[in-house]
Amino acid sequence: MKIERIHHVAYRCKDAKETVEWYGKMLKMDFILAIAENHVPSTHEPDPYMHVFLDAGNENVLAFFELPTKPEMGRDPNTPIWVQHIAFKVKDRMELIEFKEHLEANGVDVLGVTDHSIFHSIYFFDPNGHRIELACPDPEEEAMLKRMNEIKWDMLHEWSQTKRAPKHAEWLHKKELSSIE
Repeated sequence: MKIERIHHVAYRCKDAKETVEWYGKMLKMDFILAIAENHVPSTHEPDPYMHVFLDAGNENVLAFFELPTKPEMGRDPNTPIWVQHIAFKVKDRMELIEFKEHLEANGVDVLGVTDHSIFHSIYFFDPNGHRIELACPDPEEEAMLKRMNEIKWDMLHEWSQTKRAPKHAEWLHKKELSSIE
């Protein structure tokens, strides 16, 4: 028994039509499905909703619910705004820069390019307030991932004991890659 892949991820949106149009224009996602009902199928709660689905590439589906009878969306006040986000992979740095320029030309504030060593990212918000990340692999990604794979359990164990950042991967943001084989 094993999970095959994520079927879809779903978030709440303020306006389904605006969300579909924004993701189509800004991130080139195709609108693939809409479901609307007056009762929630799983709970049978009487609550109208619009559920829209977008093609995020390679059988990845991003979905949103518009819930007009519920109070306005909020955020968990105990979680920093940078923590919860949706990250999408793009082919390479050139495409990442093209997206950055496209978003900025359309009035979206973009943070980055941020170099995470293994990958490079830009960050921005959709019209619902969800933080979005676009990331591309670093040319040395494969070698860095191999090195990170070798230390992941040691890092996790140390973190679980100390709740302080382990030193195993300090090289990551310093780009000290000379010892990577």
